[in-house]
Amino acid sequence: MSSEELTFVQTLQGKIIIGLIILISLLILRAIINVAIAKLARKNGINEARIRLMQRYVTVVLFLIALLIETLVFGTDLNDLALVFSSVFAVLGVGLFAIWSILSNVTSGIIMFFNFPYKVGDKIEIHDKDFPITAIIEDIRAFQIHLRLENGDLVTYPNNLMLQKAVTLLKKDAIEDDGEAV
Repeated sequence: MSSEELTFVQTLQGKIIIGLIILISLLILRAIINVAIAKLARKNGINEARIRLMQRYVTVVLFLIALLIETLVFGTDLNDLALVFSSVFAVLGVGLFAIWSILSNVTSGIIMFFNFPYKVGDKIEIHDKDFPITAIIEDIRAFQIHLRLENGDLVTYPNNLMLQKAVTLLKKDAIEDDGEAV
């Protein structure tokens, strides 16, 4: 290694160590949060696919936090960082305004993960004056809920509407052991 390379490494050595400590700390935090999510979800009878989805959301948020912290550790000027983030958020704001419905459904899916009184297999009635539904919850996904109507039809119902409409629980776990709907 040349003297210039050695000086460069020595100059950044402290920042590299701090950066590694931050990354390791965030990985440990991610593991703790993921375990907590899994325990909470299993306690409430939430299926594995929804657990993995929430864990992915946590990973993305922690990755973005790590990226922000690392840029600060390595000496990025706050004015430059503010310019980048304001530009990114301006572009995202315009783009996301066009897809607000999707974001609304994802946000509703996150809320439903932590606080939703109905589970897969429950028979519910959705009180909607235009399209009342009596069905069994077949699956709860990130954007929509799959409902099986009494005539056998499958309806996908948006998560945001599920939180906006009045819903009555008709029968807890309406799917029999053989997998047939009651």
